[in-house]
Amino acid sequence: MIVEPTAEFAQLQLGFVDQTQWRYEVIRPLVLFADRTAQQRAQETETHPDTVRTLHRRFRQRGVLGLLPADVKVVPRRRASPIPEAVRQEVDRLKAFYDGFHYRELALILLVKTGYPIDDKTVKKLWQQSPVSCQGHLGLWNYHRQPDRYQARLQVIQLYYQGWEKVSISRFLHVSRPTVDVWIRRFEAEHFTGLVDRSRAPKAPVRKIWLPLMVQVYHLQKAHPDAGRFRIWSLLARSDVSERTVGRIMALNKLVYPDIPHVPKKEGARVPGLHPYKASHPHEYWFIDGRQLDVRVDGVKWWSLIILEGYSRTILAGGIAPTEATWVALMVLYTACLCYGVPHTLVSDSGGAYTSNDFKAVCARLQIRHETIVSTKGESYQNLMETHFNIQRRLYDYQFSLTTTPVELEQRHQAFIRTYNTTAHQGLLKERFTPLSHSRYWEPPKEGSIPRRSSAGGLTITSSRGERISMAA
Repeated sequence: MIVEPTAEFAQLQLGFVDQTQWRYEVIRPLVLFADRTAQQRAQETETHPDTVRTLHRRFRQRGVLGLLPADVKVVPRRRASPIPEAVRQEVDRLKAFYDGFHYRELALILLVKTGYPIDDKTVKKLWQQSPVSCQGHLGLWNYHRQPDRYQARLQVIQLYYQGWEKVSISRFLHVSRPTVDVWIRRFEAEHFTGLVDRSRAPKAPVRKIWLPLMVQVYHLQKAHPDAGRFRIWSLLARSDVSERTVGRIMALNKLVYPDIPHVPKKEGARVPGLHPYKASHPHEYWFIDGRQLDVRVDGVKWWSLIILEGYSRTILAGGIAPTEATWVALMVLYTACLCYGVPHTLVSDSGGAYTSNDFKAVCARLQIRHETIVSTKGESYQNLMETHFNIQRRLYDYQFSLTTTPVELEQRHQAFIRTYNTTAHQGLLKERFTPLSHSRYWEPPKEGSIPRRSSAGGLTITSSRGERISMAA
């Protein structure tokens, strides 16, 4: 579309808000259409022809910049700096304090203080562009002028963890480099406690034990081997030596001199022997024992009878009853044999429930070697159940005390067996075994062959696999 030049220049001037707009409108027909001369355009705009020619020439040379007034200075716009103002201010602050930084050191300090990652080359430019000059050292920052020694040492630590190098800290605070190393090392080892003043007194007291004194006490010990430290101290008659020091010398002499009478001779360390019933394979040894619980249910203290397998330390069967009787022990043994077969040896104490004729007869029929131990002769340790009942006491005696009926007590007893067999103990370090493995023989009993015995109470037997055999009156 061809735009015709407007002759109504006077009317256009009413919309001008800038001198540059007026100058461009003066030369616009000459630039866009070239259909008239500068003399003609000067007459249309009532302007001098030289002015029209000058503006036209300046526009062709510099564009719109040529139309600006002579008193307007054109400054090219600089690209906005990506460096945050906080970083520049921190550079100015550091430069006012100290001018001996390395640029990599400054980059680390800026990262710690402002959180802005920056490289050493950019830091170098910022440092050189900063108009701030170093003001020199201020007395406030002098290490030796600090009235509080703790604050002076804390100042060293703060600068170090702000990224300052040790040499910069040394020069800035006027303190030696070894001193800086000492406080940093003590802070890393003891934290703020290491910055507190310490006493320069000797850490160890003055030694009062020397060889002539030791020899003097040694002769007194040989002459009076049964005398205590007070008697030896009184015979020594030395006011500068305390009774406790004499006691220490006597103890040391007993270690050094073997000819002091009445001093027991130390024997070599005894090698513990093997357990007499240490199993080498599963079901070689079973251990049976009973424990009277510290719980009264229906006015009766109940008993817990348990069979423990000696190789895997697994509870094979267990039961609770109001008494530790032979029939209870036989029912627990029956439940274990029903699930795992017959063991080679059964170990028990010399209680009446295990030494009765009925119990011996059952063991003889099943060809189980029955070993009894005598607790009064120090043989209790040989029955592993003696010590394993301590586990029951620590784990479940409190749970037993919360029960109010035999049924609840029996349920807690089952829970104890499950907990013991499913948590870590020494047996878990050995290989796992399956029922009937390593047992000699076992034929499942016929249905209805479980013996029953009438009693004043009831009995519930639980195997390690959760099978329950109940007996009631």
